[in-house]
Amino acid sequence: MSASAASSPSVSTAPAFPASVEDLLLTADQLLAGDLSGATAVGRHRGASLALRTALEICVDRVLDTAVPALAHATMRAKMLCLRCYTPGETARRTRAVWSHLCLGCHYHQYEIGPTHEQVRTWRTEVGELVRTLGVP
Repeated sequence: MSASAASSPSVSTAPAFPASVEDLLLTADQLLAGDLSGATAVGRHRGASLALRTALEICVDRVLDTAVPALAHATMRAKMLCLRCYTPGETARRTRAVWSHLCLGCHYHQYEIGPTHEQVRTWRTEVGELVRTLGVP
């Protein structure tokens, strides 16, 4: 690639900052509303599931990083187990349950039908409530 092509404004690069929880929730809303043309319904549902799961994982990371910074390199499954020590038990249970559903909704398997619009819409509502409950800015 020539130097002029590398500096061309038409070349897209990944953002230098991670997506915010609000951006991820907005992306999920746009995917559920069908605002992104060219994607199939199943693709939009899986994409929304991934955005929701990522938003929830960011919230869990922020809660636990405040309480126990040493957990930064732990798996999300381990973090979900630790969450019950730093949030009310019902909040931890709901967080783990919706996270587990979102994990299944994100993955493509040839022999399975992807998540339905209603399932993803329910997960979106639950993630929105958990973001507020966890009090993550």
